[in-house]
Amino acid sequence: MNKTIIINIGNSIIHIEEEAYEILMAYLNEIKYHFAKNADDFEIVKDIENRIAEMFAEILQKGQKQVIDVADVKEVIAQMGSVQDFLNEEEETAQAENLNMHYTGIKKLYRDTDEGVVAGVCAGLGHYLNVEARWIRLAFFLLVFLAGTGVLAYLILWIAMPRAVTRSERMEMRGEATNLYGYKRSFDEEVAAIKANMKSANEQIQPLVRRSGNFFNDVVKMFGRLITSLVKVFGKTIAICFIVLGFGMMITLIVSLGMLLGFWDESTYQTFPLNVINIPFRDGLIFNAFLTLFIPVLALVLFALRVVFNRIEISKYIWFALLILWLIGASTSGYYTAKILGEFKEEAELVQHTELKQYPIYVIDVDKSMVFSKQDSATYHLEEMNIGNRVIVDNYDSGPFKNPRSVSLEIEKSLNDKASAISTFESQGRDFQTALKNVQNIEYRFIQKDSALIFNPNLRFKQNIAWRGQRVHILLKLPVGTRLLVNQNSHRYLSFYQFYWCRTDRKFENDPYREWVMTEEGLKCKYDIDHPEGGENGQ
Repeated sequence: MNKTIIINIGNSIIHIEEEAYEILMAYLNEIKYHFAKNADDFEIVKDIENRIAEMFAEILQKGQKQVIDVADVKEVIAQMGSVQDFLNEEEETAQAENLNMHYTGIKKLYRDTDEGVVAGVCAGLGHYLNVEARWIRLAFFLLVFLAGTGVLAYLILWIAMPRAVTRSERMEMRGEATNLYGYKRSFDEEVAAIKANMKSANEQIQPLVRRSGNFFNDVVKMFGRLITSLVKVFGKTIAICFIVLGFGMMITLIVSLGMLLGFWDESTYQTFPLNVINIPFRDGLIFNAFLTLFIPVLALVLFALRVVFNRIEISKYIWFALLILWLIGASTSGYYTAKILGEFKEEAELVQHTELKQYPIYVIDVDKSMVFSKQDSATYHLEEMNIGNRVIVDNYDSGPFKNPRSVSLEIEKSLNDKASAISTFESQGRDFQTALKNVQNIEYRFIQKDSALIFNPNLRFKQNIAWRGQRVHILLKLPVGTRLLVNQNSHRYLSFYQFYWCRTDRKFENDPYREWVMTEEGLKCKYDIDHPEGGENGQ
């Protein structure tokens, strides 16, 4: 049975056997005596005690025990090194090469705020990778242009990497051994650096200080405190704005994800750009796109919360997990996007030639009434509604997510004095065969009712497929002398025509039609032909 003593070393409570305690005290007394001639002996001994406390904690945790014994103390002393190695300065210098191995330890990843610009992430990575910090900063700057990856990675590392606060942590950051050899070298280098900096500072500042006196120092300190306070207030204000906006964005993303995956019906996916997504890719792309957008917003909100509330701490493993999830989401979204873009590689087209009945005057109009199949009628319960003689009209041009213009109309002079319509159906696909199938799936109506030429502003699909650039181009060929009344609702589909380009008499200004005439030079406004002095197209 051994007597146990409770000691406080390095602000840690340790249970230690009495014999082990005596050996430890003798070792610490030797250290205190050796460094007593140093002005910073208290700090040196304190750092060494902190390191010994850390080693004791590791031993207790590793051995699953509660008391430090003699063997543990001797093991710690062996790792820390003996004071006798420093008693003879000349002998130490002679043995420097042999003792070099005692100055090298295992590197650990810390943030170096002493040499850092923002948070010391790049400086800490530079120490860990043996690379100058400026190259690490350049890499993060270039990653900013890769979908903001640099900002996200920097923020995650900022929160995940601990800051090197104690001397032991700074030594571990540089790969120096946290033993007596390493501590002595660290103190010697620090003292030398302080002396050099003090000498340089004295040479530059001493004349100025003599002239300005203490007043200058007081003013500088006052402005320093004022600027620091303003920066803190401004930073917290910005952080609060990030928190509010971030929570709003996260709620919006979560609601959108739920609606896209569970609440919206199939008709939602017929709207651009959702109609571009292949059905097998749909759920995977939407979920991974959600991760790609949600995780950076979450990281910014957590970082802002840490700025506002300094006590908030989140495990670094959580941050690494978020980073891995974001990388998975971004890479998977990129994969699906590449697959979808590959569906637009080849193009196919079919051409249909239709002879038109000959009339001296034609009327061009747009039919916006919706065409319903039996399935559509059942879906919208049209049979249960008392619609009567009313017509259901679809406004294809409204809403923030408009489908790409899929129908266009062109009018030119006929070379054989016959009126005709040439309809070109086009689509794209991953190969020519797929593109041709997409073309054959197009359903479009262009009809002639006597002298009226009526076309639909949009096309339909015979089967429910993804949008692959399907479009219809109608080319009207009219003989010279043919008159044409164009409705103002057609101007969106005629590349050559704007409704108000063709002028008319004042009494017909509210007329929805403008009259054009096919001439040898092409289609011209009748008013300009009758009034050549006014110039063409109202010029």
